[in-house]
Amino acid sequence: MTMIEDGMIAPLLLFLGDAPDIGWAKTASGLAQWRPEDCAGQYRLAGCQVDLGLPDMDFAAARAAGVRTLVIGIANDGGFIADSWVPHLIAALGAGLDIAAGLHERLADHTEIAAAASEAGRSLHDLRQPKRVFRPGTGKKRSGLRLLTVGTDCAVGKKYTALSLEREMRARGMAATFCPTGQTGIMITGRGIAIDSVVADFISGAAEWLSPPADRNHWHLIEGQGALLHPAYAGVTLGLVHGSQPDAMVICHEAGRTELQGYEGDFACPSLRAALDVHLAAARLTNPAVRGVGVSLNTSLLDEGAARDALKRAEDEMGLPACDPLRWGAGAIVDHLARTFPA
Repeated sequence: MTMIEDGMIAPLLLFLGDAPDIGWAKTASGLAQWRPEDCAGQYRLAGCQVDLGLPDMDFAAARAAGVRTLVIGIANDGGFIADSWVPHLIAALGAGLDIAAGLHERLADHTEIAAAASEAGRSLHDLRQPKRVFRPGTGKKRSGLRLLTVGTDCAVGKKYTALSLEREMRARGMAATFCPTGQTGIMITGRGIAIDSVVADFISGAAEWLSPPADRNHWHLIEGQGALLHPAYAGVTLGLVHGSQPDAMVICHEAGRTELQGYEGDFACPSLRAALDVHLAAARLTNPAVRGVGVSLNTSLLDEGAARDALKRAEDEMGLPACDPLRWGAGAIVDHLARTFPA
């Protein structure tokens, strides 16, 4: 058994519901990618279009295999508990599983689920709720170095990029700490803040707390949220940008995506240059010396040749190193960081 966060115990069964694509199941896919040793199986409803390559298990089989926690691996628009999930979640509790979620709607606030958990003597883990009180940001410069991943849209790889940078930097003996700002990162690392659940006035202060003063050559690698050129989720991004006071930014994008996910027909994805420039302009309020240091492309929808061509085009457009951190690692960006911020 492995304790992950706030009593949440592995092995885990990942609930995929009826997710139409991997973007909706990003919490489950993040756990499967970064904590595979703790993921025993997946539970899918009829119509689910996502397969993480894990064994399909019902609740009895999962419990017999030693699973302790069912994790709701869905990140739907609005973060709510769908009615169609409720009978399955109640059945999981009856089978002896705890349930963990990072949704805006709390499991403990759902009358039927809370009653079923009480009757079964099982635990509900709501990981998106901040466990401390924050104050507004001060804007005061802190020691150490900070990198913030930002994006052209939501769900383009900001978390994976920061995690990949941490892995590459630590492999080189550099001091680096991944700072989770969303429910999936919290589940992966067992720490962090779901920044979009913090009162708006206090987001910058929460970001300051998340990346505190550090040694001169220590990097806090802060997971970005939302995007400044997004009609719905720009607000959380701005507070995170100001409170993080990044020295460096990496712009993230899914290769081939031309419209904002969920807003197709109304909003196009900005160019890499436009997206990075607007984030840099906002960041200069609290760190005038901020600079762009790289491009991270999710090329999972492209074959190898097309992916390498997309990276080359991004480098030519931006004059910065570009990588797909999951496909070929983040070494090019770390090389650039080491040259730009010498120890």
